[in-house]
Formats: sequence, C-alpha cells, structure tokens
Amino acid sequence: MKRTMMSLIGVAAALGAVTGVAAVTAPGGGAQEAPRSSSLLPVQRSALLCPAPTSSEVGQTDYTAFAPKGAAAGADGKKGTAQLLPAGTVKDAGGTDHGKGKKSTGKNGKGADAAAGQAVAPRDTKPVVPLQEAGKPVTTSTDSPDAPALVGAADGTLAPGWTVQQTTSVAAGAGRGLLGLSCTTPDTTFWFPGVSTATDRQDYVHLTNPDPTPAVVDLQLRGKDGSLGGSAGEDITVPPHTTVPVLLSTLTTAPTTNASLQVVAREGRIGAAVQATDSKLGSDWLPAAADPSPSVVLPGIPKDATSVRLVALAPGESDADLKVQLATPTGLITPAGLESLHLKSGMTTAVDLKDVTKGEAGSLVLTPSDGGSKAPVSAALRVTRGKGAKQEMAFIPATRPVEQRATAADNRDKGSTLSLVAPEKGKDAKVKVTASAGSGGGTPVTKTYTVKGGTSLDVAPPTPQGLKGTYALTVEPAAGSGPVYAARMLARPQGGVPAFTVQTLPDDRGTVLVPTAGQDLSVLTK
Repeated sequence: MKRTMMSLIGVAAALGAVTGVAAVTAPGGGAQEAPRSSSLLPVQRSALLCPAPTSSEVGQTDYTAFAPKGAAAGADGKKGTAQLLPAGTVKDAGGTDHGKGKKSTGKNGKGADAAAGQAVAPRDTKPVVPLQEAGKPVTTSTDSPDAPALVGAADGTLAPGWTVQQTTSVAAGAGRGLLGLSCTTPDTTFWFPGVSTATDRQDYVHLTNPDPTPAVVDLQLRGKDGSLGGSAGEDITVPPHTTVPVLLSTLTTAPTTNASLQVVAREGRIGAAVQATDSKLGSDWLPAAADPSPSVVLPGIPKDATSVRLVALAPGESDADLKVQLATPTGLITPAGLESLHLKSGMTTAVDLKDVTKGEAGSLVLTPSDGGSKAPVSAALRVTRGKGAKQEMAFIPATRPVEQRATAADNRDKGSTLSLVAPEKGKDAKVKVTASAGSGGGTPVTKTYTVKGGTSLDVAPPTPQGLKGTYALTVEPAAGSGPVYAARMLARPQGGVPAFTVQTLPDDRGTVLVPTAGQDLSVLTK
C-alpha cells in the first residue's frame, strides 16, 4: 500500500515538473505559432563537433563561433555559455594516427577497432572560441599540424543557432586549397554520397564521440553495383571524448571512383565528416547529406564552375526515378541529355554534368518523375573551378530547407557569395539576410531579398558598416514564404588557383516543439 501511494505521488510530482518547465521557458511570455497542443520553444542546449583540421605543415585554420541574437533566456535566467574543448586522438600500437594509411583489424578481423589502439589525451585543454555574447562572432587561428578535433556545447541564450565554422587554407602539397566545414551536431546515422577509394583520392572519415561512454560505429561503402566487396568497416570503437580518422580505401579491396558511405552508430552517438584529398583537384570537406528524401535540393553551384559531378543513391528497397532540373536566375531548366535519372536500390550512380551552369549561378533540384516511385534518395555534387593544373574542388551535399533561420560564420569584406533557391514554381521566397557585427567591430546590416519560385539567386551579401574582422550571415524566411534553400561560397585565391569552399545552410533547429503539459490528476485513478 505504501509503495502504491509513493508511486502515485511520484506521478503527480512529475506532471507538475513538466508543467513548470513548459511555463518558465516560454519565450517572451508566450509561445510562437504552433499546434494547439504544443509550443515552439528555444533549445536549452546544443552540441557541436569539429574534426581535426589538417596534418599539413603549411596549413592554417581559422575558427569562428557565433550565436544569433533574439533567443529567449534559459529556464534559469542565465545568459549561457558556449565553448569547444580539444578531444583526444586514437593511435595504433605503433604510434601512428589511427586509420592514417594503415589498415587495422577489429573484432574477429572485421574493421578498425579503435579500442585496440591507444587513446591519447589532448595536449591542451584550454577552451577554444568561447562565446560571451550573442550577435558578435569570436575567432581564433592555429597553424599547428597537430591541431586536435574539438567537442563542445552551448546552453542558455547561446544555445539556439550556435554555429562554428572551421576554415583551413593549405598553401602547397597534395591537400592544397581551401577547406571549409560548419562543425556538425552529433547523431547516429550519416550519408556521404561522393566519397572515393580510387588511387588519386585519399578520403578519411573522421568519427568524433562527444559523450562520456564509448560509441560503436559501422561503415558501409556502396558502389555502382551495390555494397563494395571486401568492406571491413564494422565494430569501430570510438572512446569517450575522442576522435578516430579512418582511411576509406582500407575498408575495401575494390578501388572505386564514385561511392557512397553510410555511417551508423550502433551504440552511442558521434559526429562525422569526410576529408577528401585529390591529387589534382586539391582538398575539401564533404559534409553529410540531409536525410534521404524523395525530393532533394543542392544549392549554390558557382556560375564559373568548369565541371560538376552528381553522385546519388537510393538507399531504400525501391528504385528511384528522378526528374533533374537546374534552377537558374530565370527559371527551371532541364540539363541537356539528362531529362531523367534512374537510381537502382542500394547502388551509387554518378553523372558528369560538365559546365552545367553555362556562366549563370544555379542550384540542382531532383524530384520524383511523373508517375514514378517516391523512393528516398541521397545526393551530393563535386564542383570544380579553374582549369589544368590550377583547379580546385568543393562539395555540395543535399540540404534541408531554411524554415526559420540558418547561419554562415566566417565571412570577410570580400570573397563571400550567398545562394538562395526557391525550388517550387509559383512559390516565391522572401528572405531577410542579416550581417552581424564584426568580430573586431562594426554595425549589423539587414537586407531583404525576394526569390521568385523556380529560380536561384546569387548575391554578394551585405557587410556590416565599419567592419573589422569577420562577420556572420543569418538567413530568415518571412512568414508565409515559399520553401527556400541556401548556401554560402567562400573564395580565397591561392597563387592563381581559384581556391573555394561551399557550405550549405540548413535550418539551425534553434527551436523545438514541446507538448503543452497540464495537470490531470484523473490519470491517478486509471
């Protein structure tokens, strides 16, 4: 009897606690527009992971952290914190970085079992780019070839929309070029169309564990005929607060130019990103594509792209038939000779689109063919600028739409291009773009753009008045606006090489839908 009464009291207390949290976290005393039984509230905590930037002796990495203004205060009324901390690294018994050029075997000879190696703590535990306030970016740089991966979290007013950009410039060598990445949020599943295990590429997937418990990860490669024979990416253990880089070519005996990688954390969660180095085209980060969907958008193909390659996969049990369109400044067009694209289930398909933009900025839109199946697909583009020995590559994965807000950090006075695409005909998008204060000074500037439905718009973004240092761009669609997708290109030429990198701008998911809780003591009698 006593046990029953204690259980009932616990239920009542839990209901009261849920109700209290919902009440004190409502922004500005009221909820944003949402279903009657729920409210949109700002997130109270967010996490980010940045992979180790480069091992080059001639590389420099800039980190820029930013949180947009306008978020509601945390439940405890505190301003909040946001910072990154160096992560440990797993090394093989021989002392080399795990996965770097050496094939390791895991449990029962399957995969690279990081637990068999040695987890080495970071040399320095000093916080990196800690934020003190929203609305103003913070920057730092390093030229160390041993710069570690970073693991961090933000809370309070700095949690919604917290963004960290990692930009690396490598002056010479096989990995020369500009590498850019928006540090990733931890998850359990990632898709990377566009990886390669060919002899002219070195692709590493960086697996970073933000949590105090080990993560166990499986890697699966798929080529044009399905799963690659000899795949050996099972049971990779990623110790707590540690990163493990794995060379993809060690996972298969079949060198493949165009492949797709699936990363699955069977235990725990991780951050994942692929660093791709081409012997002729330089290097860049390949971020994970958005979750597979029947329709995908790949925004921000530069107008001077000399070569564009589409790599796509239908990961489900059904084939996919897609309509391929390019959203240009004047409307949707079909690339010559590519009216449709058939993707076989579980197989990777690559199509060379060559100089598809023809001197006009564009974005690729893939939708189910008329009468075709609506099987989910995943896709990414490899984009090349320049010619001959002075070429540089970057990647554009499929991305989520900007529903409420997206942010791009690390913009300079020159060199940034913002791409906006409204992929649906007749559904124009009205977008507010805000240039934040500069890291060293400057006044924010806001400008509004209208993107006609079915078109893509490239603009030189606004810059803060009196800019000093770097600044962030925040993209916010107007209420009732049509769907809009966004990307930002950074261009920083290196000795005649048109070095560049492209970051897609998915919604920052700075708010979460929280069910409205209310006390109903009748549940105690049911």
